[in-house]
Amino acid sequence: MKNYFKVDEWKIIEEGFDPEYNKVAESVFSLGNGRMGQRANFEEAYSGETLQGNYVAGVYYPDKTRVGWWKNGYPEYFAKVLNAANWIAIDVKIGDEQLDLAKCEIIDFRRELNMKEGYLSRNMAVRTASGKELRVESTRFCSIVDDEAGAIAYTVTAFNFDGVITLTTFIDGDIANADANYDEKFWDEVSKQVNGDSGVLQLRTKKTGFEVATAMKVSVLQGGYPINFSANPVRKEKYIGLEIKINATRNQPVTLFKYAANLSSQNYEKQELSAKALDTVERVSEKGFAIMLKEQAEAWAEKWKHNDILIEGDAAAQQGIRFNIFQLNQTYTGEDDRLNIGPKGFTGEKYGGSTYWDTEAYCVPFYLATAEQKVSRNLLLYRYKQLGKAIENAQLLGFKNGAALYPMVTMDGIECHNEWEITFEEIHRNGAIAYAMFNYVRYTGDEQYLTDYGLEVLIAISRFWAQRVNWSAQKELYVMLGVTGPNEYENNVNNNWYTSTIAVWCLKYTLDVIEKVKAKDASKYAELAARINFDEQAETDKFKDIIAKMYLPYDDELQIFLQQDGFLDKEQTLVKDLPESERPLVKKWSWDRILRSPFIKQADVLQGLYFFEDDYDLETIRRNYDYYEPRTVHESSLSPCVHSILAAKLGDVDRAYEFYLRTSRLDIDDYNDDTEDGCHITSMAGTWMSVVQGFGGMRVKNGQLLFNPLLPPKWNAFSFHIGFRGVLLNIKVSKEAVAITNTSDRDIEVSVYDGRYFIKANSEEVIKK
Repeated sequence: MKNYFKVDEWKIIEEGFDPEYNKVAESVFSLGNGRMGQRANFEEAYSGETLQGNYVAGVYYPDKTRVGWWKNGYPEYFAKVLNAANWIAIDVKIGDEQLDLAKCEIIDFRRELNMKEGYLSRNMAVRTASGKELRVESTRFCSIVDDEAGAIAYTVTAFNFDGVITLTTFIDGDIANADANYDEKFWDEVSKQVNGDSGVLQLRTKKTGFEVATAMKVSVLQGGYPINFSANPVRKEKYIGLEIKINATRNQPVTLFKYAANLSSQNYEKQELSAKALDTVERVSEKGFAIMLKEQAEAWAEKWKHNDILIEGDAAAQQGIRFNIFQLNQTYTGEDDRLNIGPKGFTGEKYGGSTYWDTEAYCVPFYLATAEQKVSRNLLLYRYKQLGKAIENAQLLGFKNGAALYPMVTMDGIECHNEWEITFEEIHRNGAIAYAMFNYVRYTGDEQYLTDYGLEVLIAISRFWAQRVNWSAQKELYVMLGVTGPNEYENNVNNNWYTSTIAVWCLKYTLDVIEKVKAKDASKYAELAARINFDEQAETDKFKDIIAKMYLPYDDELQIFLQQDGFLDKEQTLVKDLPESERPLVKKWSWDRILRSPFIKQADVLQGLYFFEDDYDLETIRRNYDYYEPRTVHESSLSPCVHSILAAKLGDVDRAYEFYLRTSRLDIDDYNDDTEDGCHITSMAGTWMSVVQGFGGMRVKNGQLLFNPLLPPKWNAFSFHIGFRGVLLNIKVSKEAVAITNTSDRDIEVSVYDGRYFIKANSEEVIKK
């Protein structure tokens, strides 16, 4: 799969069509706007391998859990984003022959994702079984200006024939999720109407009762001029269509413009949905395709102005980072605190489109630096609003007194992951949520968030840790038994160093925030303590005792933190000794063999050293890195970025670059042979961190930005944008200097290579190396 797509700094390009890679291409070419999105399925019929995907943010279905052996505490369902009505479809018939790329001879084919301006285009020429030749050109986008709408320009040109071409543009709601546990279809029809040049189909989800109205409106050009057409309305169960017959003449293009809208009952009254959806397509069609496309380009230009990363001299690295930033901006806009970031975004069904700890650990830093403060704040509010359900989740597992365990996977706060070793044991996710609050406050200075919302969450999380540990009489220390750390190739282990370390940190941070809130607003603190029955003396004494007496496994001989008890009992084989034919392990080995091996799926101990780097000297980080990285197979998308950042910190530019390239091109080059399921959206934020925190060496300490840049040898220079407390900076790192441009009206002081620099508003400071 490597090098299937052409390298271009602003585009993803597919030249020639290979059906073996179609599902990968569908993922990579996906579009979205934060409200809706779609995989890059063809508009016309395609009988080859494909994974259909159209999605509406926040709309999900509680698919009943399917397990062979039910355990107490299992969630009743796995909430998953639904494959919604297919609005892009345009069926094409040449006479009686249906256009189907799987059944045609392909004369030429080119598909492009234009990341600079935010649209997908395709240009292909085909020969049908009967010998008719035609060209198809299409351009489509999900508008980020009108974020409930999308548009398609679809052009068919006959080459060697005159005759009737039938274009049937339709909305099909009779679809299913490929990952449905019981092959169930999740939508029921509410209503439909179609006539003239428009129509609307309204559907309702089973069980959850979400309703979505999908509307369309069309117009047609022939030979570049608008034509009047008579469309035959088509009505079926959960389906509406407009059948348009055109007398085509060779070399005279026929263009169908299709405008569509998806409106959800999350945002409108159900009885208004269909009318509002029709109003939306009427409004955007009056603008016309060309104006909508121009607005799209202008809106994307504004986004790139604030979050582009420029890499000079390495086109593959440049393409990789822009692809990652592009997909992040398509997935989440931060306008709605009911929404979050699924690991696949709008690119596929895997992982159910739900919220994982990836958001707090990887995505929050990206949005802190590249978007308005409210965006990352909304990500924190999303968790605050689900605190009650996190407490209920903990109660189901036997925890009491307001202890909270946030779900591993969720749509609405209820746990819906059904692998026991993850659901019950990968509890470090609680720590990531607390860390995100710390990260947010450190970056923004918004300590009021802790008073209004954060402390309540921290106390609930700390109550969980206080009950989850137990006292070991043998060790005379607290231990943490039966957990799964970030390395999911180890399950049900005792004393995972990362989990225990982040638990101790959470307790310390909670104590610190209690004192801050008491000093800032004593009455509000007292009100909170009374409402949640917080016995400050008794509970904080317990927290302090755990902090002082937590067992954290360490090997004195190797001078490394042990991933967990017994890790050194494993046969210490290195990844370099693994035959390539046996990877990825998850596809080639039995689970029993994986669990007995020393191989690590992703950063585990190193995740803790990344989070808490200030607590450890450089040699401690180096020893652990040099020990654990050679045992890491990086079969999680979240792994390469952490290793890249730590390698950069250690001055190992070659390894930092190697891992950067892997994380940035993970989906483009299909490193893990799983891109066909969808792109790895949440790890894309880690790619951004690899550049900004890794090569840029950006940190925040004591309310100030610090930079310690490192330039990879293959790069002539690189630059990135940082928004920090109302100031927008551009940092350019070259071989000779670090140039920092302050493009705002406020002064700022920063640290570069341990030197302090005062950068005035709308000015540039050049620091020679």
